[in-house]
Amino acid sequence: MKRVTTILFWFGVMFGAFAVHMLLAYVLGGVVEGVFPGASRLTNMLILMLAFVMGTASLLTVAERKWSSLMQNRIGPNRARIHLPGLKDKALVGIPHFLADGAKMLFKEDFIPATANKLLYNLGPMLAFAPVFALFAVVPAGPTVKVFDHTVDMVVATPDFGLLYVFAIASLAVYGTSLAGWSSNNKFALLGGVRAASQMISYEVALGLSLVGLMMAFSTVQLPSFVGHVTNELGSGAAASGQAAYLWRFTPEGSTFDFGIPAWGFLLQPLGFFLFFAAAFAETKRAPFDTPEGESEIIGYFVEYSGMKFGLFMISEFVEIVVLSGLIVVLFFGGYHLPFGGEWLSNLAVMKEYGWLYGAVLGTVFWAKVMFFVWLQLAIRWTFLRFRYDQIQTLGWKILLPAGLINVFATGALVLWDPSLRALALFGLLQIGVLVALTMSSAKKEEGTEGHGHGGHGAHGHGHDDAHGHGLPAHAHAAHAADSHPAGAHSGATAASH
Repeated sequence: MKRVTTILFWFGVMFGAFAVHMLLAYVLGGVVEGVFPGASRLTNMLILMLAFVMGTASLLTVAERKWSSLMQNRIGPNRARIHLPGLKDKALVGIPHFLADGAKMLFKEDFIPATANKLLYNLGPMLAFAPVFALFAVVPAGPTVKVFDHTVDMVVATPDFGLLYVFAIASLAVYGTSLAGWSSNNKFALLGGVRAASQMISYEVALGLSLVGLMMAFSTVQLPSFVGHVTNELGSGAAASGQAAYLWRFTPEGSTFDFGIPAWGFLLQPLGFFLFFAAAFAETKRAPFDTPEGESEIIGYFVEYSGMKFGLFMISEFVEIVVLSGLIVVLFFGGYHLPFGGEWLSNLAVMKEYGWLYGAVLGTVFWAKVMFFVWLQLAIRWTFLRFRYDQIQTLGWKILLPAGLINVFATGALVLWDPSLRALALFGLLQIGVLVALTMSSAKKEEGTEGHGHGGHGAHGHGHDDAHGHGLPAHAHAAHAADSHPAGAHSGATAASH
């Protein structure tokens, strides 16, 4: 109970910090717009990209260790202490570890191999980090509102080629990994760089294809257009658009509260969402797609890097987590919009009068969604084992790519048949239903077979480690015993289960 209370407390602190920062971003944007038109984009760059993205990515280095220890039922980072009166005996939720890591990377010796290509060696970390960080510039983190009679957009840049910018900039990160592996003049680093390059290139095909259906559904490549706006958001009387619109609306008679099924990208393109999430997750090169950095194989493409150069490679992975979560929220889960009640909220007198308050509320909604997908990625990272390299390539070329092509053809046909997107939504709900049915049937099948057979005792987790330290289930030992001693298969299974 104490752990649950602690988690809820820190969730409250986190959401409170999001609300305060978004409030500050809108107020500061309105002030600087009065001095110099367009200057709010610069303040957005400081607050959204430096405070939110970099701050969240930095704290994720501690959050991942704490979450992994929670999932594995072990003690997390609690050894580091700050030797000040009243603090020397407190773990401070692992924050001293974060401070110690940062100090160590800043002051650690900057080692450069004697045979390395120094120019490309130094360029590698920058090319790995900068493109990932720049991706968030086109992600809208809040609505466009009036603050002190000035229009404030909560986004750094709104290019007409939105998603094309994402594809172009994301593809540059492969150069950082390739150069890091090659310029180190280390065969293990070179092998890791080659693996990383081939993996990232193969998944970029599926990544781009997964969003084609979404582009056809909304007829745009601009990220703010995907998010859309609600009715009377700026007092213009314009109808809701993008994911702010409803496919089916169920507003009670005499009520001003709007309710219905929104046109969120996940409902229209559930297959596209899973394809995008899998491909983008593979692009981050994190477990279970971390073969370029396999510690057990010592082939990491940055194995020769130390100090802050190593830190750039490491922090780029956590920045990718935040950016990927932001893109998923914007493209598939309504961005900063609520699933219902958006029009009612925007038409409240207090929200119309104080645009910065409306922006802070919806901005907090956006970051709450982002943190959910950040948590989901951490959970996946500590749940699945690393895939083999051939399995990763098979998934990208033989599964994701054909599924993406099928999704494009089906989406195009349904959009042409019913431009209102309701037919596409019904098809999407059907896909979700099939996925849930398959998942539930698999769970029931496993539950029904548990405890049967000669290895029944071992099915409950009493397995033994093999020679390489990998825990094998009991039935694997039983099968090995049966192959080696057919007559003693039953005794082998019994011995393995105990």
